[in-house]
Amino acid sequence: MQRTVTCGGLRKVDDGKTVILNGWIHRIREHGGISFINLRDRYGITQVVIDNDSPSECVETAKSLRMEYCIAVKGKVRTRPDSMINKDMATGEIEVVVQKIDVLNKSEVLPFMIDEVNKDGTPVVPNEDLRLKYRYLDLRTAKMQQYIALRAKVTLAVRNYLSSNNFYEIETPTFIKSTPEGARDYLIPSRLYPGKFYALPQSPQLYKQILMVAGFDRYFQIARCYRDEDARGDRQPEFTQIDIEMSFVTRDDVLEMTEGLMGEIFKKTMNITLPTNFPRIAYDDSIEWYGTDKPELRFDMKMQNGNFMADIGTFQAFKDAVAAGGTVKALVVPDVAEKYSRKLIEELENTAKIYKCRGLAWMKVGTENILEGGISKFFENKGEEICTKLGAKTGDLLLFVADAKSKIACASLGAVRTKLGKDLKLCNPDEFAFAWIVDFPMFEWNEEENKWDTAHHMFTMPQAQYHATLESDPASVKGDLYDLVLNGYELASGSIRIHDPELQKRIFKIVGFNEADGQKKFGFLTEAFKYGAPPHGGIAPGLDRLLMIMCKETSIHEVIAFPKNSFAVSPMDECPAEVDQKQLDDLHISINIPSEKSQS
Repeated sequence: MQRTVTCGGLRKVDDGKTVILNGWIHRIREHGGISFINLRDRYGITQVVIDNDSPSECVETAKSLRMEYCIAVKGKVRTRPDSMINKDMATGEIEVVVQKIDVLNKSEVLPFMIDEVNKDGTPVVPNEDLRLKYRYLDLRTAKMQQYIALRAKVTLAVRNYLSSNNFYEIETPTFIKSTPEGARDYLIPSRLYPGKFYALPQSPQLYKQILMVAGFDRYFQIARCYRDEDARGDRQPEFTQIDIEMSFVTRDDVLEMTEGLMGEIFKKTMNITLPTNFPRIAYDDSIEWYGTDKPELRFDMKMQNGNFMADIGTFQAFKDAVAAGGTVKALVVPDVAEKYSRKLIEELENTAKIYKCRGLAWMKVGTENILEGGISKFFENKGEEICTKLGAKTGDLLLFVADAKSKIACASLGAVRTKLGKDLKLCNPDEFAFAWIVDFPMFEWNEEENKWDTAHHMFTMPQAQYHATLESDPASVKGDLYDLVLNGYELASGSIRIHDPELQKRIFKIVGFNEADGQKKFGFLTEAFKYGAPPHGGIAPGLDRLLMIMCKETSIHEVIAFPKNSFAVSPMDECPAEVDQKQLDDLHISINIPSEKSQS
């Protein structure tokens, strides 16, 4: 009873054929003594029928069948009458009249139904921990089957495209030396070398650069990465990135290759044609216009400079912010003045305050550009001037954030812009809006440690025009780095790398790594650079996040076969878990868990 055809393969042209199907019972219906079974595998669903043309033993067996039994059926394909064609199923024109049934395996009562729907047709979604505990059942659902299939297609498209462009797929080690890369490393104790540890890679960064030194000028890898970060949102302790590195290239070369890769992925897997080139936005402009370096570009509504309002009105908060060297940021929300009540505006203000601003000021544009409500009393007879400068009109809502720190004003109003995009449904769910963010600051000031940190990583090449002033003016230095954003998410990050050992030492020194520290942590890389390292650069799109966006989801959990939950725990196999004392003894490890009293 091994299958001769899949559950998605039969059509009207197969009428009269005798076939064998293997699969799971998706639904069972009894009607007038006839049993209708929807049999499912990953290829589709076929309706099989046990009726008067079926042997009596099949009728008896059918009485014991339950949901998700794994069965084999042999039968004859029969075309359905026109009135009974199921247009929602690819196999809806036919059914299979059963001649023999074998129960390959039974199923216990399900913890949740596969593909259950509400009366209104919306899917019933069990809570996440239940889905992850029984992930093997959750993966049987049509949605998860489609997502995992898309993941396989995207991965294949990546391999085909990059291989056709002379890239080698090369694996790098998963047991490496612990190096500082931003997050905590997952450490692996060595049994053979007590007291010493391997680390799991946060990324293949150092090794792919060494591959460039080795002369493999085009490398890629579907790379597993590991970061021991605090539980938050949909972070995963293990994730996958499309790791790419190229020698003898400029920024433009890397960006154009990535654009081609994305175009190939979307065309081959979703039949969507992307633009040949994506817009490029300078980091400073992105912050000024959108309040973030990962802007949502499926709607316009740029933020504007409202500093002029400190001079033409009497609102003290605006005057104080500008006098302190800060800014007033303005946002014109078209045609929503009547819709937005004080309560809704307060919700927007709560969003802004998350980013440390003191408040959200507002006005509405009435007829003849007369300003109403909010802070309008501070700008009497200034409606025409304000509307002209901001491009506002009757019916618009004007929102403002002022702060002595421009970064806070931008981030706060930018968060409001993002919320408005969601609340007003301004984003087309079928649109994919890519953009490059370029010209990032090379360094960021760490107020807690009173030192400079690199904004990206320590191997990023500073743009050439800043090499002479690295030490004297780190704040103004721009790095030769770039992010690819898509629909409000950072999809990829990359840079042209430092290949000059002396320049690398200068960067180490600026961020507080003396030569001994650099040698200890990264000596094997800097040593390699002494032997003719070529100019090189790369990028690493996040595969999980790309798939999440393609599937129109908001969590990468949905596109990973076996993710951890938001607490970095797997409910299915209950990891992380304790291990036997003998295993600990072999590794010369003792467990010392602080008591609740000592922790408090």
